[in-house]
This record gives sequence, C-alpha cells and structure tokens, in this order.
Amino acid sequence: MVSDHYARIYAVVQRIPRGRVASYGQIAELAGIPRHARQVGYALHHLPDDSGVPWQRVLNASGEVAKRAYPDDARWQRDLLEDEGVEFDVRGRALPRFSGNRAGRAVVRTSSSRRPG
Repeated sequence: MVSDHYARIYAVVQRIPRGRVASYGQIAELAGIPRHARQVGYALHHLPDDSGVPWQRVLNASGEVAKRAYPDDARWQRDLLEDEGVEFDVRGRALPRFSGNRAGRAVVRTSSSRRPG
C-alpha cells in the first residue's frame, strides 16, 4: 500500500511535462510537505519499474541529476532526459529554460496555484 504522502508525490511528478524538470524540493512543496525533499527521493526510489511515473524529471536543487550509489543509474536518468530534449550545461545542470522561470517557480502547478481566468 502506498502512503498518502507518496501518492501525493507521485501525482505531482505525473504532471511534470515531457522535456521539463522540477526539483525534489519543488515537488515536496506542491505535494503539501514543504521542506521534505528527501521524502520525495525516498518515494521515487520505491517506485515499481512499471509505474509510469516520470521519475527522471526530478533533479536536485542545483538542477543536477542526484548522485547515486551506482553511477550508471545517474547516466541513465540523464540519457532519458536528453531523449526528451532537456539540455545540460558543462557542469551537468539542466539549463534554466527546462526547469521553470528564473524565480524558481515549479514547472508543475496544483489546481490551487492556477491563476484565475
């Protein structure tokens, strides 16, 4: 059984558009658990392989693929993102145009964060 927090995290991650990324912290905030970025990481780590949740679209606060115990996993995540059209700078950070605006607002909006009209 999936916890309520995990279900909310998965629902937010499902709404990240193809070719865009968001940070663990942005996902936590949008899922209603601000300052719990690690909880997002734990939730994504426990996803079944066939979940359909686009886990690869979640990066660390620096816009980088998070370090992993197995470097090949990090390379796989970057390859998946590049296949979606996400570009990285020489330091391995997703270019800002793929992660929202300069104010750091998330790519994903909740129904309560949408502007009227």
